[in-house]
Amino acid sequence: MLYPYRFTPLLVERVWGGNALARYGKTLPPGKRIGESWEISDRDGARTQVANGPLKYKTIRQLIELLGPQFLGTNAPDPRYFPLLIKLLDCRERLSLQVHPPAAIAPSLGGEPKTEMWYTLEADPDAHLIAGLHRGVTREDFLRALEWLQGPRTVPKPKSIEECVYRFPVSKGDTFFVPSGRLHAIDAGVVLVEIQQNSDTTYRVYDWDRVGLDGKPRQLHVRESLACIDFQDFEPKKAVPRVEDVTGNTLVRLVECDKFHVHKIELANAWPDRCDGTTFHILTCLKGALGILTPDGRTERLTTGEFALLPAGLGHYTLAPQAEITHALKTFLPKSA
Repeated sequence: MLYPYRFTPLLVERVWGGNALARYGKTLPPGKRIGESWEISDRDGARTQVANGPLKYKTIRQLIELLGPQFLGTNAPDPRYFPLLIKLLDCRERLSLQVHPPAAIAPSLGGEPKTEMWYTLEADPDAHLIAGLHRGVTREDFLRALEWLQGPRTVPKPKSIEECVYRFPVSKGDTFFVPSGRLHAIDAGVVLVEIQQNSDTTYRVYDWDRVGLDGKPRQLHVRESLACIDFQDFEPKKAVPRVEDVTGNTLVRLVECDKFHVHKIELANAWPDRCDGTTFHILTCLKGALGILTPDGRTERLTTGEFALLPAGLGHYTLAPQAEITHALKTFLPKSA
């Protein structure tokens, strides 16, 4: 029962969402602004189900209970839970200015720590990301900007929120790392893959005077945000990947942190690999079509926007390009996870 598992994604409506995920094989409900497709999730009330093979309809939690370390691997920080949450995001509008709590602070706030990364699939010509603060902006500058927004708006006006945060262009193929404590927002006109710790704790510090899907202002978490923001995080840069040639294919090391490693594989020919019992592998087809050949003769085919999870005990497998240009992400747990 060890084979590449595909999951039925969970579609989530967001005030900032749109319909771009239809281009990635998602069946979107009419009239809904779908901002997120939860591809692999082990959250209470939001557990993805296997969509293929003999374990079809089993939830990811049931796979963990059934297969144990054969599924998760020995690198998993907790043998009871899946450690990551994998999403596609369609950001038609700017997301709220937000922060995720660091591990040292999260318990005192009743939340869960979250570190994440983004891989950009699409970016409009004027698309941007927001992360960290402009160099020289202080905690006091930021507080004054928030206080001015909350009124009364007296003169002289302080630096605005927009003048405090660091906003920079983003292009298709860019990677950005968001450690817990980093103030951030995704600007309008971006579609991306988000790989994160299994956490759904987000503290909104500002929402650009926007109302939610119900027509009411969305809840802010100013006190919690101020406890989490790293006010020494100035003008962070996009990731600079390390590129290697591996038997005629290209391996691009996008992010390697203590929570997850994410590599991009640009396939020109067959790529032999192995799940050796230490960690599962999550494969994401970014471009073209990807064949996954397993020792029992099974072939699983992914097209753009599709995901598969290979369990830790699977053993040897081979990736094969099934289109002229095939690019994929490979996500796995490091030994320190």
